[in-house]
Amino acid sequence: MKIDKSFLVVIRYLILLCLMFSIGIIYKIFTGLTIYSVVGLLGLFFEEVVVSGKMIIISMSVVEIVPACVAGSAYLLLLILNLSVDMSWEKRIKSILFSFGVLFVLNVLRIVFLTSLYINESVFFDFSHKLFWYGLSTVFVVGIWFFVVKVFKIKEIPIYSDVRYFLKKIKR
Repeated sequence: MKIDKSFLVVIRYLILLCLMFSIGIIYKIFTGLTIYSVVGLLGLFFEEVVVSGKMIIISMSVVEIVPACVAGSAYLLLLILNLSVDMSWEKRIKSILFSFGVLFVLNVLRIVFLTSLYINESVFFDFSHKLFWYGLSTVFVVGIWFFVVKVFKIKEIPIYSDVRYFLKKIKR
């Protein structure tokens, strides 16, 4: 039995609508993973790295991992982009895991880099932090999405392709 494409599109957007209210779950999952991955990498470069809640203590310096550091909204945006194109569920799950994995690795490396600048009292810390915060965070997400599109050979444009599909269906 073949399921109508229109029905599947509606289901995708209903799932998407439900997931848009799940930002708290994303933060619950990725906050601990991010903190402990950062601590693990920092432990390779610094002697004493201690975790206390969302604080990382290194050489008498304290770094707090705030929600913006975890980048939950970036994960959510990648999820929205993924669910707003038509593809098989198997391919969708693989592309979500892949995009989340790439974002996670880049984000952890970003935090380790910035923390190293901070701990070493680099004059470039403020500039680098603001550059990542205001400019490169968006570039990361867009770049990851384009990479996912290439790797998974996604031919559709998020949301636009679905709107075009329904407009064609209405004209018929």
